[in-house]
Amino acid sequence: MLADADSKAIRAYQVLNAEAMGQFKGMARPGFFFIDTKGIVREKFFDAKYRERLSGNGVIAKLFPELGEEVTGAVEAPHLKVAIEQSDRVGVPGSRITLTTEVELPPDVHVYAPGTKGYKPVSVVIDAAPELELKPAVYPRAEVLYMPAIQERVPVFQGTFRIRQDVKVSSAAEFSNTLGTDGKIVTIKGKLNYQACDSKVCFLPVSVPIEWQLQVLPLDRQRAPEDIRHK
Repeated sequence: MLADADSKAIRAYQVLNAEAMGQFKGMARPGFFFIDTKGIVREKFFDAKYRERLSGNGVIAKLFPELGEEVTGAVEAPHLKVAIEQSDRVGVPGSRITLTTEVELPPDVHVYAPGTKGYKPVSVVIDAAPELELKPAVYPRAEVLYMPAIQERVPVFQGTFRIRQDVKVSSAAEFSNTLGTDGKIVTIKGKLNYQACDSKVCFLPVSVPIEWQLQVLPLDRQRAPEDIRHK
């Protein structure tokens, strides 16, 4: 935590919210800087609204995927292995949580990348819910596979890959007012759709249910003591 009563550090990083008034005057726009050991800014993560922001663990998940995820369980699926992960188990209204579906394919098995014609491409589809705002799913870079038997080149995924999707917890008053003092558990449901193939056989398309559990706590609205408030 940085006490920046005169907003000097905020201005030095050029993140002063000049439009903020009243008790918010002098505050920074919400965001994160990733600074390396030489003091060089390597990445920036910013949101337009202060009520929508990544958690610290969510930032780590984007910078270092192997460190920022919490594995919550495996899912039974034919022809491949599926693990469900999430950046945070607990959030508040406005939190952005990164949901991850990790797919591990056996040797000589592939699935088709989004946009492939004539096959069922892999996709993660999360059910709409009033408590959540869904961001677009992010897929890794596909590789092009040449299949000599049919003389065809198609974009595919092989080995182990991750599909990530951010969801924002609603900051609407209607939802926040339902949390009470202890919060609530929100179940995020969806499906993993795919068609797995090996060098000889394309199996039937499959749709596997997937879900995550998120505990949503109410915002802490207690004000700081008068003598240490931002002036």
